Amino acid sequence: MQNPVQEYTGAMANVLGIGVHAVDIEESVARARLALERGSKGYICLAGAHGIMEARHDPELRRIFAEALLSAPDGMPTVWMGHLQGFTHMRRVFGPDLMLEIIGRKELAGYTHFLCGGSPGVAEHLRAEMLRRFPWVSIVGTCAPPFRPMLAEEERAFVEQIQRLKPDVIWVGLSTPKQERFMSRYLPMLETKLMVGVGAAFLYHTGAIQDSPAWVKQAGMQWLHRLLQEPSRLWRRYLVNVPLFLLHVGLQLAGLRRYSLTRPRSEVSSSPVET
Repeated sequence: MQNPVQEYTGAMANVLGIGVHAVDIEESVARARLALERGSKGYICLAGAHGIMEARHDPELRRIFAEALLSAPDGMPTVWMGHLQGFTHMRRVFGPDLMLEIIGRKELAGYTHFLCGGSPGVAEHLRAEMLRRFPWVSIVGTCAPPFRPMLAEEERAFVEQIQRLKPDVIWVGLSTPKQERFMSRYLPMLETKLMVGVGAAFLYHTGAIQDSPAWVKQAGMQWLHRLLQEPSRLWRRYLVNVPLFLLHVGLQLAGLRRYSLTRPRSEVSSSPVET
């Protein structure tokens, strides 16, 4: 089995020490397609302000982002940070949009999908919605993992389900940072090529939450639209993490703080020993 570490060595913006690939949604789809065609294993993370702030306090989460096949910019602050570092072609890769672009393209119709996330019934609802919009898509199964860590028997049943169905792509909608840890843990165990963490995409595409107008997204204010819909769950993420993120970004841009990019384990272990 190939090691599910970063296969692409393209340009990356340094956002508080987290490497975010300087891509747009078309390049993200192209990279996912290439991975599927090659049969290589990997997972895709969507790096936004919340995930980056969580990773600042968690070395293992930083490593998970570093070892992703692709860490795409999710959120306008990460895009703006890339622009300020010279990556002017960088554009936001919104999880729900990426999901539609990969599932909905007829040229990718030969690949099979599995939906993992949401409360009980949400993944089944999403499957029905995707089949309604894209009748050619093959969604071979769904599951709703518990919000707590899976028990041994639950984990065994999940792995057996995937080994039986062998989906090419597993869509993981568990929110950050749970979905990143989930992908890092389970991808090496599973007969699947690609795992993609898409956050609230399950809720967007089933109508549980409403998408923002395009101008709100471009202004970097989608967080406020989300907060107004789920204040009790998201208040800390947006009223604490986002201001702290902007503070640290300001320090980085002013040169008052330096953040070294976290490297994958494979690069660290292969580095020559200094004497």
